[in-house]
Order: sequence, then C-alpha cells, then structure tokens
Amino acid sequence: MTDEPTTAGAAGLGEVTATVIVNAPADRVYAAFTAWERQGEWIPFTAVRVVEGDGGEGTMIEAVTTVGPAVLRDVMKVVRLDPPYEVRVVHLGKLLRGPGVLRATPMDGGRTQVVWHEWFQLPAGLAGRFAWPVLWPGSKVSLTQALRRFARLVEAGTLP
Repeated sequence: MTDEPTTAGAAGLGEVTATVIVNAPADRVYAAFTAWERQGEWIPFTAVRVVEGDGGEGTMIEAVTTVGPAVLRDVMKVVRLDPPYEVRVVHLGKLLRGPGVLRATPMDGGRTQVVWHEWFQLPAGLAGRFAWPVLWPGSKVSLTQALRRFARLVEAGTLP
C-alpha cells in the first residue's frame, strides 16, 4: 500500500457509475455516506473501519471484502467533504487505486439522487485493459445493488 494520493488520485480507465433515488433529504443521505464503519451494512461481504483520523478530510479507511477464500483489502483516504453534497476519496491499494466520489443532489419532495462514481486504475497493464470489459458488468451490478440497499436502509431510518 502507498499513502501517496497524488498518483493514486489520477482517474483510471476502469470507470463505474451507479445511481439511485433515496426518499430522504440530502443531509440524512450525506450523514449515512460518512458513517464509515457502517458501510458494511450496505456493501455486501465488507467490513469497514477507520484506520486513522476522525472521519473528516484526511481520514484513512480500510474496507475488507471477503467472499469465500478471496479477500480484497481497499485502503482509501478521504480527500474532500462537502456536506451535504459530496464525499471524495482516493483508493490507495495495490489492486484498487484511483478516485471515487459519492454525490447527493437534493430533489423535490425531500428526495435525493445519489451517484456513486469510481475511476479505477487498472492493474496488470495490457492484461488489465483486456480484462476490464469482462469485469465491468459485475462492478456496475455490485455498485448498483449496494446503493439500492443503502437507499432502503436510509429510508427505513436504519442509517445513519
């Protein structure tokens, strides 16, 4: 792992976006975004913990996803908070590198549009570029399902 967000912060070719409408106001949605250690409640197979910091800008977070014997460790740094609209992180690991953003856009009727966007730098050079079209659909489905679960939990008052 590196803690150098400059190179990790560059957008990569592995781009994924998911969107959902949450029947809750943007400030509540934002509070749920930044309940870092509760993200495992809406991101399947994942445990999240704050490694360093107070949850604000500069905080280091570790998300560990475990499916059977496979373990993926995602270390990220919170680089920008703009309540109640936006959270920006940079993924700093060997496998997952690049910027990510969660945006909350207020809508009429107390609803909020949520957009989760990731720009991963693809590992393994040319092999990563060829593998991405195969991996992308699964990434898109995973992010979309996680956001739908996030919306249900926020709407039910379970999050934050």
